[in-house]
Formats: sequence, C-alpha cells, structure tokens
Amino acid sequence: MLLNTYLIFNGDCRAAFEFYQRCLGGEIAALHPYSEAPEECAQDVPPEHLDKIMHARLEVDGQVLMGSDTTPACPAPYEGIKGAHVSISVDTPEEAERIFPALADNGSVVMPLEETFWALRFGMLVDRFGVSWMINCERQQAPS
Repeated sequence: MLLNTYLIFNGDCRAAFEFYQRCLGGEIAALHPYSEAPEECAQDVPPEHLDKIMHARLEVDGQVLMGSDTTPACPAPYEGIKGAHVSISVDTPEEAERIFPALADNGSVVMPLEETFWALRFGMLVDRFGVSWMINCERQQAPS
C-alpha cells in the first residue's frame, strides 16, 4: 500500500506546485488543466475555470504530492485545507534548515525549527497557500 497526500486549492494549484518544486526539488510529473479533460468531463466546467488545474503531481525522491483546484461544480464552498499537515521527514538537520525557511517564505511559522527531545530539528509552518507543514529530522533511535 502507498499513501499519498492530495491537496485541494482554490485556484492557485499551479502556483503552489511550482513553489513546492522550488522548495523541495523533484519533478512536476503532471499539471493538467481542466481544458485538457475529455469533453464529457469538462462540459460542466465554466470557461473561466478551464485554465485551473484538474490534476497535479510532484515527485520527490520516490514520494508523491498531488493536488487540484476546486471547481464551481463542488457542492460545498471552498473552506481551505484544515485539520491536516503535510509531514516531511529528512535525514539531516541541514536539509531541514534548507526546506523549512523555503516553505515558510510569505507564510507563517507555527513552531520554529529547533531541536526537540525526539528530533535534531522539528518545526511547523503554514505556507503562503494555507497548507500546514511539519518538518522533522528525527534522532537516531537506540535499538531496544
């Protein structure tokens, strides 16, 4: 089994995924606007929404982050991304110190990146797109 994170945006999915690629590296493997969808799928999408993203996929070190823009066809209004964090585990404090400020740029720091009892570095932030992140560089655990 493989679990992946799928984020829903309110019209800025393309900008978010381009930002995440700059911060995390990797490759944007998909960035499909609604205009590319088959007619039967796109027929209910208003013309002003055709340039919004129907599916995005960022691949980083064998991991996948996916997302899309919400559509006017959704039964409920967009309320943001709530109740979840995207968690990134890194191997070195230096990698945490590179990624954390990049993602925090024009966002807000919830918990500064610092050493904790379980991690060499741990921090929490909300990025400029309203996505909550946790960056974690765990300590080596002694075998039990």
